[in-house]
Amino acid sequence: MFALVDCNNFYASCERVFQPQWEGKPVVILSNNDGCVIARSNEAKALGIPMGAPAFQYEAQFKKQGIKVFSSNYPLYGDMSSRVMQILEQYTPNVEVYSIDEAFLQFKGFDFFDLEQEGHRMRKQVRQWTGIPVSIGIAPTKALAKIANKIAKKFAQRTGGVYCIDTKEKRIKALKWTQIGDVWGIGRQHRQRLETLGVTTAREFTLLPDNWIRKHMSVLGLRLKKDLIGIPAIQLEEIQPPKKGIATTRSFEGTLSTFSELEERVSTFATSCAEKMRKQQSSCHALLVFVRSDPHKKGALPYRNSRVLSLPYATDSSILLSKYAVMGLRTIFKEGIAYKKAGVMLMGLAPTGERQLSIFQNNNGKHLALMQSLDQIHKRFGPHQIKLANQDLNRTWKMKQEHLSKRFTTELKEVITVK
Repeated sequence: MFALVDCNNFYASCERVFQPQWEGKPVVILSNNDGCVIARSNEAKALGIPMGAPAFQYEAQFKKQGIKVFSSNYPLYGDMSSRVMQILEQYTPNVEVYSIDEAFLQFKGFDFFDLEQEGHRMRKQVRQWTGIPVSIGIAPTKALAKIANKIAKKFAQRTGGVYCIDTKEKRIKALKWTQIGDVWGIGRQHRQRLETLGVTTAREFTLLPDNWIRKHMSVLGLRLKKDLIGIPAIQLEEIQPPKKGIATTRSFEGTLSTFSELEERVSTFATSCAEKMRKQQSSCHALLVFVRSDPHKKGALPYRNSRVLSLPYATDSSILLSKYAVMGLRTIFKEGIAYKKAGVMLMGLAPTGERQLSIFQNNNGKHLALMQSLDQIHKRFGPHQIKLANQDLNRTWKMKQEHLSKRFTTELKEVITVK
């Protein structure tokens, strides 16, 4: 059996843990630079606030309807997610962290356990230990666990936040209730094709011939059908595969116009990418640097450009990646442009231990030891303690965050004060 544990309104719930006065009241979370709505509490959804709503357009509505606005606080959300996942790992060693607020659990050897009761115990423990409410769906397969989770969340008062599909009757009833567009793995194009055929529910999808599904939806669609009829075909991925590309891109608080300002930002972005890459023990063969002007500034010259640079050898060195990113920036920088956004993307990633070496040029061995030391210092004392010379020592990400809460669990100076 599989269980899908999903944190309810996760970003909003994280904020409410430390500011409980907003429990039961409308809350929205804004994206980087307070751009648009990326998360909403149920109360905010009921008031008609759409996902992706531009904050400046809804500012008056937020005030009129008493909606609490928070800037995204990713250090807090990441740490709270880690705490939830650590609790889930106490119930079974087979855990796949699917996203920051979701995890699949596989229960092997639990034949004589009441898994629904285990789900209620799990839900209660997560709530008590972290303050985060969760919904849990339990079923013989991952796809069915997704549907069970939707039922648990939709009918929370009746299910107590936990629903188990453990009989054929429950499975068929759940499939008839689930619209085809809500099935895990059915995208917009597949939904439109299926609806054209008159297939509107998950149950109707499972009645389609295997040959048709394989032809039009590939083997992945066939696996999904097997999962929905109760035959496990989508396996648990306990080890997350390394990313094939890593990027750091940011819109600036204002606009930048000089090369030195852009150089500092691009160097910082390249360093951030390198740190992410070293965490998954990868090296890259190429990088892309791009810049873009402000498309909304009237009278400003529109400009966007990018440059891809192939590296002489695969590397994970912040020093080398910063050097090549700045080299790429020099080739695309233009005077007189008000730049609003820039970014660095690392491509051609390969495991560091398996990278191809060159006869004539190889990564500087001193860089390897230096990067290991930097990572250890940042792990112990926090990020941004040591920087390259072309980075601003007094600046990290300068973003518009007018509604930012404290990092209650990751920053000693910002821990909650008990009065």
